[in-house]
Amino acid sequence: MEIYGRVRRAVLVDGRSQREVAREFGVSRKTVQKMQRYAVPPGYQRQQAVRRPKLEPWLGAIDAILEADKKVPAKQRHTAKRIF
Repeated sequence: MEIYGRVRRAVLVDGRSQREVAREFGVSRKTVQKMQRYAVPPGYQRQQAVRRPKLEPWLGAIDAILEADKKVPAKQRHTAKRIF
């Protein structure tokens, strides 16, 4: 995040060229252009939900085990290895 602000300042405030700033900070010119476009990094957003084809048939059973484990003492709960 620190480099983001420094790159934006070098180009927008100091008036240096994108190519010069890219060379100095070790990022591509396209990255410098993207940094100019957004005031804060846009971040990553997943397009679709994660699919778990091998796990999906068992999700109901796993949820039931975890729900039942909430009612028992900590020492008697299932571990991740045991559920696997």
